[in-house]
Amino acid sequence: MLETTRPRTTRRAAIVTALAAGIVLLAPTAAHAHVGVMPDAIDEGGSAVLTFSFTHGCENSPTTALRITMPEGLASVAPTVDPSWDIAVERADDGLVSAVTYTALSPIPGEMRGAASMAVQLMQEAPESLAFPVEQQCESGVNEWVEIADAGIDPHDLDSPAPVVTVVSGEAAAEAPAEATAESPLPIAFGVGGLVAALAALTVAVLAYRRSS
Repeated sequence: MLETTRPRTTRRAAIVTALAAGIVLLAPTAAHAHVGVMPDAIDEGGSAVLTFSFTHGCENSPTTALRITMPEGLASVAPTVDPSWDIAVERADDGLVSAVTYTALSPIPGEMRGAASMAVQLMQEAPESLAFPVEQQCESGVNEWVEIADAGIDPHDLDSPAPVVTVVSGEAAAEAPAEATAESPLPIAFGVGGLVAALAALTVAVLAYRRSS
């Protein structure tokens, strides 16, 4: 009796361990969900087409709109015409664009990538860091991506980081490696790798259980 009970207990423990491993390995994917911006660096006094993207809604609710607030330091803002979005522009008293709202013509499911873009021109006296607070509106709920990381803090450690663009000198931009202007793929790689490893571990545990039974 003891010889039968112990193997079953061990097999059950293996399955529980496999499931737990999946949860742990998948954690980085959830932790790094946010609204990103590309490119994340622009030359002083330069211009760029910024693309704000996301691959999640408000929990399981589809995204219906993005309201992006403009930081100080932008000389001009021109939203990109896109058939997926209805675009509304707000202006401050000085005539400069203060916010842009992209309303999805069809709600974007959480498992699909959504993106909206705009052309911006920097002022010569623009600050070294430009934060773009984003209000992500969904069919049910709202995500406010507005947190700004203090010096020495990784923005990915924040719960709701705002997309940030760094203003760099022409020399610094030329010397910077290509990956410095791209969002790090490591969180995604770890998440995908965790899913594969967890499924493999679970499959091995289930097969071992069936064979012994």
